Amino acid sequence: MVGPTVKQISVFVENKAGRVSEVTAIIGDAGVNIRGFSVSDTADFGIVRLVVDKPEAAERALRDAGFTVRVDDVICIDVPDVPGGLAGVLKAVSSAGVNIEYVYSLVATLVVINVADASRALRLLEGTSVRLVSQEDIAAV
Repeated sequence: MVGPTVKQISVFVENKAGRVSEVTAIIGDAGVNIRGFSVSDTADFGIVRLVVDKPEAAERALRDAGFTVRVDDVICIDVPDVPGGLAGVLKAVSSAGVNIEYVYSLVATLVVINVADASRALRLLEGTSVRLVSQEDIAAV
């Protein structure tokens, strides 16, 4: 993949009280700092998506606790902090026909986007005013 990416941890959980709290406690007990997260759910199950400063440690702790975990590379962008900043970035990718599957925000103006074709999206964003964020940048925030 061209350009920097960050590791996103997806944790599959039952949709019942306390599961998200349990996930975040396990991560905290492992000495991992959460930089951003998203929770989506259905009637029975949910997905907790996280960007953290130490993804390997988080993954290990969650797997050791019996959770089903998936790790993916995603694109993290420092969105221009102006009206329409996010819309402009998303348009650069979607207008080229790359499907944006979901978006969520991290600290400050950092947002994660997961797209169907990350290599293409990264190439489209090269040479623009968008600052791509690396995993090292996430750890330093």
